[in-house]
Amino acid sequence: MSSKFNDKKILPRFSCLAVCLTVCAFAVLIKAFCTMTIDRDYWMQVASKQKKDSVEVKPVRGNILSCDGQLMASSLPEFKIYMDFNTLKTAGNDSLWNVKIDSIAQGLNHIFPTKSAAAFKADLEEGHRKVSKHWPIWDDRIDYSTFTEVKALPVFNLSKFKSGFHWEEFNARRRPFGSLAQRTVGDMYGAKDTARCGLELNYDSILRGTNGIIHRRKVLNKYLNITDTQPVNGADIVTTIDVQMQDIAERAVVDELREIDGRVGVAIVMDVKTGDIKAIVNMEKCFDGEYREIRNHAVSDLMEPGSVFKTASIMAVLNDGYCDTTEYVETGGGVWNMYGRDMKDHNWRRGGYGGMYLPKTLMVSSNIGVSRIIDKYYHNQPEKFVQDMYDFGLTADLHVPIPGYSPARIRFPHKNKHGQYTNWSQTTLPWMSIGYETQCPPISILTFYNAIANNGCMVQPRFVKEIVKDGQVLKDFPTVVINKQIAKPEVIKKMQVILEHVVSQGLGRKAGSDKFLVAGKTGTAQMSKGALGYKNGGTDYYLSFAGYFPANEPRYSCIVCIQKHGLPASGGGMSGVVFHNIAEGIMAQSLKLEAVDARDTTGNMMPDVLNGNLHAADYVLSLLGFSVDNGWGGAFPSGDPIWGFVDETTGKLNLRRDNTTPSNQVPDVHGMGARDAVYLMETRGIKVVLDGTGKVLQQSIGAGETIRPDMVCHLKLG
Repeated sequence: MSSKFNDKKILPRFSCLAVCLTVCAFAVLIKAFCTMTIDRDYWMQVASKQKKDSVEVKPVRGNILSCDGQLMASSLPEFKIYMDFNTLKTAGNDSLWNVKIDSIAQGLNHIFPTKSAAAFKADLEEGHRKVSKHWPIWDDRIDYSTFTEVKALPVFNLSKFKSGFHWEEFNARRRPFGSLAQRTVGDMYGAKDTARCGLELNYDSILRGTNGIIHRRKVLNKYLNITDTQPVNGADIVTTIDVQMQDIAERAVVDELREIDGRVGVAIVMDVKTGDIKAIVNMEKCFDGEYREIRNHAVSDLMEPGSVFKTASIMAVLNDGYCDTTEYVETGGGVWNMYGRDMKDHNWRRGGYGGMYLPKTLMVSSNIGVSRIIDKYYHNQPEKFVQDMYDFGLTADLHVPIPGYSPARIRFPHKNKHGQYTNWSQTTLPWMSIGYETQCPPISILTFYNAIANNGCMVQPRFVKEIVKDGQVLKDFPTVVINKQIAKPEVIKKMQVILEHVVSQGLGRKAGSDKFLVAGKTGTAQMSKGALGYKNGGTDYYLSFAGYFPANEPRYSCIVCIQKHGLPASGGGMSGVVFHNIAEGIMAQSLKLEAVDARDTTGNMMPDVLNGNLHAADYVLSLLGFSVDNGWGGAFPSGDPIWGFVDETTGKLNLRRDNTTPSNQVPDVHGMGARDAVYLMETRGIKVVLDGTGKVLQQSIGAGETIRPDMVCHLKLG
């Protein structure tokens, strides 16, 4: 060892250094322990401001489309807007805010006229005084166009790190056709982004897609989003609903309900061959007297169907070969005692029908005639009759993809060990044969009548045709045959003739048309009130008509059901009228008329075109073969509306645009048709009441007035 190394001097220094390092190490350990325990909450808050892990990113919800691809439900962006006054202050823009606060308040008042500029200013100054980091500028969600207007205001047009203006984005569910088929398409709980009913709920997992995952890191005072898992957008559902047929059916039902002061109205239109549900209406009278879709009565109402059930009863006795159409039955004076209980025909006060042959029992809807025939052949074997109802598919589970659906319930007779019926009485069969003591939803009755129209082949009602995504079909829903032949072909033919005679010669005349043949059956039943019976507090009636058209070559089947209180009540005279209006409206769609066929060399071929949506006018005129100057060749029938009128003064058809009325003012709808006028008003939050038909002659609120909440405009048409 070198003599120069003085261990007495060096070793104490190393020892001192070792002690210092040991003390530092212990200090680090103690500090780490304190950080992990005592100060843990504080540092977790600091970390949360710098990063965020496993942040879910919601995908875009899939669309629900009509059978021809029109949007029935779609997701659109909506925003809630806020102000971070702490960021504004940190960025040094407080002075700019103080200078521009009046301009901002006035701008917000222009965008949201229901709140004054003074109220906006006072509200924002309160948030500024509190240095709030999340002060709401407007309490409700706003659409994208309104959001861009707000973002263009002074201060708000700066970046969020300089202005403090920030927002939350939501995928809002919107239906372009409003309440059309609302209960079938379904609704969403807006705040929770969850489905609540209809196809939205049944196909929620398909429409919703899969959430993505990101994590956020704060770098240079900015958050960077780093994607871990990409969100998978939802697929689209293509329904069988035809928007035009749905509109026809809905208007027909509501018009009749208002006419007779009905309580509930249901209509379903089905394609005979495929089972496609083309329209489904569920209207219910609300507390304010308006009719809206509250429940899907068409698939959930288990009601005693009444006389529309008689068709199945007569088909059973013919199919079992117990009798034929020459069977004669006596109905007396319209009242017949059935095992101690009087059964009555609808005309019993006028002396009844007397004797009649089997087909007439359906034509005049004779309770006595049908029940006596069924009781004659099935009294000692009621299980045979009920089994026929099961075989006809009346109780089949139709697998309707709408929550709340329930198959029909028809009681099956049971015997005890002594051979005695335990759930059956002598009057059960006679009353069951005319539609009482059973519970059938309208969709089940319609499926049965559709099978008759389809020559005995029963198909399952189809609500969804396919699931598509990015133009690719992910899943196809083919037509499902429940029963290839519910009854003998010759019996089906006989029933088709009888049902046609019900409309042409019997009680269903009002459902018929002079343009094509209609077949079907009326139904009028008293509604049971459970333990209270049928007449407690007055009588409620269930009125129905089920049938198909054209009878010679069936294309569509339809059922109409109406619930109302008190008389008058007539299945043929009320539900039959709705059926007639729906059938004629649908058949009118298939008419193909060419404008050249009506050309008259001595007449003026210039059409009279109403004011309104120029895209729609251009499409119709082009389709009819008219030459339109400065048009689009009919290329944008579903494009965003362009409002104006067609100028014919020059001898040619010229499209002239009107100056657009500001969004916060009442538009001028004079000269427009009802459809365009209502659309233009309601898109601005104005409720509309129509009086008459044709084009708008008068509007109760002048054009240019500032729109106020709950504004109602009466339009007179002529």
